[in-house]
Amino acid sequence: MVVGDASLDIDVVVIGAGPGGYTAAAKAAQLGHSVIIVEKEELGGVCLNVGCIPSKALISVAHTYETMSHAADMGISANDVKVEFAKVQEYKNSVISKLVSGVGSLLKGNKVQVFRGEAMFISENEVRLFNEQESPRYRFKHCIIATGSRPIELKTFPFSGRIMSSTGALSLSEVPKSLVVIGGGYIGMELGQVYAKFGSKVTIIEGSDTILPGFEKDLTQLVSKNLQKYEVDVFTGAKAEGAEQTDKDVTVTFSVGGEQKKVTADYVLVTVGRRPNTDGDLGLDLLNMKLTDRGYIEVDNQGRTSVPNIYAIGDIVAGPALAHKAYYEARTAAEALSGMPSIVDYKCIPLVVFTDPEISSVGLSETEAKAKGMNVVVGKYPFSANGRAISMNATEGFVKLVGDKDTGLVLGCQIAGIEASNLIAEIGLAIEMGATLEDVYLTIHAHPTLGELTYDAAEMALHKMKKK
Repeated sequence: MVVGDASLDIDVVVIGAGPGGYTAAAKAAQLGHSVIIVEKEELGGVCLNVGCIPSKALISVAHTYETMSHAADMGISANDVKVEFAKVQEYKNSVISKLVSGVGSLLKGNKVQVFRGEAMFISENEVRLFNEQESPRYRFKHCIIATGSRPIELKTFPFSGRIMSSTGALSLSEVPKSLVVIGGGYIGMELGQVYAKFGSKVTIIEGSDTILPGFEKDLTQLVSKNLQKYEVDVFTGAKAEGAEQTDKDVTVTFSVGGEQKKVTADYVLVTVGRRPNTDGDLGLDLLNMKLTDRGYIEVDNQGRTSVPNIYAIGDIVAGPALAHKAYYEARTAAEALSGMPSIVDYKCIPLVVFTDPEISSVGLSETEAKAKGMNVVVGKYPFSANGRAISMNATEGFVKLVGDKDTGLVLGCQIAGIEASNLIAEIGLAIEMGATLEDVYLTIHAHPTLGELTYDAAEMALHKMKKK
């Protein structure tokens, strides 16, 4: 109970309870601070509720459905395999519920106060929290802003009716007969492929020359090949121009190669990027906080903003909008405000796309390393030569290990294939610790496992180095 309008004292205020926010709050509390975290929606933020977790739940279900439907080569015949999408959504929601509950337990266990509502800065040391019942003021020593991001909404494709963002696509009540995806980045590709596996006729419209721009073509070509299996129509170098909705469908007009085309579908999913949540009523203008032209908060290598006792992490600072980047920045900021010399080092952020096949990348690609003038050696090994992959009937893909030919240092790795999301961690560790190709090769990998692929790729690279 707040008496009058006096300010309460707290060590740390965290605004936003997504992956960055709840991690920062828990870490700050573990370091001995009194902490309150503010969240206007659900604990866990976008990632747990309408992003990473629900999308991966649907991806897992779609993969199981596909496996059951096409397991005859492995001696399993399943007749009349059906998707009961209402139950699929129940399963997805149960996954979300478990993880959101876990976040609540984490905060409670670390004695972090949770305020359900919004926050607005009054000064660089004071914030007002408010909801429909109360509006207390808190005077803080430090603040961590972790307000996340939201999908970019195009003027010609406003989110309404049958035009939806990823949030809407994750909550459909039934599998659409047809779906147009505008944007062939990782979100569009993941969700587009999910619904294609469930039986939707999917059309993808991407402005760049290739799907999944930013990844090397030998990775994306495998995804493109699989899209053909599901009869997905992909238009690259295309521009979506407008849409006309009825009660039953929506028609998209787009141009490609100088020709105008139209496609009609049950729904349109727009996934053209995300926008940082820094333009609301948070009161950053009152603090004269420095922002970039794109609305990101400027921070130093500890996450400190232009207001020294206020930090910013996650999607509202420059860099990829990834939960694991937010976790990393959260720990750094909590340690920094506690006086520790922690700083961020972004040379080794893994990038993962949960398409079929999965693709992942960490460190430098071959192209990037050569652009930096490095003497590059590459070891590339196929899944089709790996015993575990063969036994799983999952032989599509490869591991490509990039090294410095002069020093032997591991520079990067790109993987396409089953479990690429898990395999990439080993090479991330190798880069962080300054390991060489020989270190990877001399590490005994269990047999038969997919992990042997990195060993084999390292051996291939070392063989090339010996042939100087």
